[in-house]
Amino acid sequence: MDTTPRRGFRQVIRHRLRRWQERHRHPFNYWMHVLGIPLAAYGVLKCCQGRWDLGVTLLVAGYGLQFLGHLVEGNDLGEWALIKWVLGWPCVPISPRWQTAGPLSQAPPFSQPSRPPA
Repeated sequence: MDTTPRRGFRQVIRHRLRRWQERHRHPFNYWMHVLGIPLAAYGVLKCCQGRWDLGVTLLVAGYGLQFLGHLVEGNDLGEWALIKWVLGWPCVPISPRWQTAGPLSQAPPFSQPSRPPA
């Protein structure tokens, strides 16, 4: 029987949000994601409803905005960074300009948060 304490849902969400915010510090990148994520999600919804033309257009536009934001920020897109990390390729999860800005900067890009002392 596993007796290790489990992290709560809120703790996991807070950690993921902090990691996301660390990778999207440049205001242009942040706002491209504010626009691009809903566009891409709506595109997926439209594809599921059978509107392939509109769905694919919105999906490509949403990812295009996010790609443009990461190009300005100077780091890899999240999905691409994950693929590169899994394959053992070098990736840039956090822009070099922000590398020394916070304690999470030294953690591996997809690490689990450390457990707080009991």
